[in-house]
Amino acid sequence: MEIKQIEQLLTEQLHLAEVRVTAEGSHYAVIAVGDCFTDVSRVKQQQMIYAPLMAAIADGSIHAVSIKTFTPQQWRREKLLNPPM
Repeated sequence: MEIKQIEQLLTEQLHLAEVRVTAEGSHYAVIAVGDCFTDVSRVKQQQMIYAPLMAAIADGSIHAVSIKTFTPQQWRREKLLNPPM
């Protein structure tokens, strides 16, 4: 599955403010930013990301997914504390 497809799928399904996906073979890393994660447990946040990807996981297009989720406020703080190099 293409990175852009995953980003578009997650953005549309979850109404995300920002999503970044990287891939190494069939292993994907997702950073998702959205208000939908406010007051939601970490487990539920991960389930929210997995749900739109289940078909690709089931057919083997996606083998593994590492997920980091943030609210917009958390993401601003994360970027201040850990700026990109």
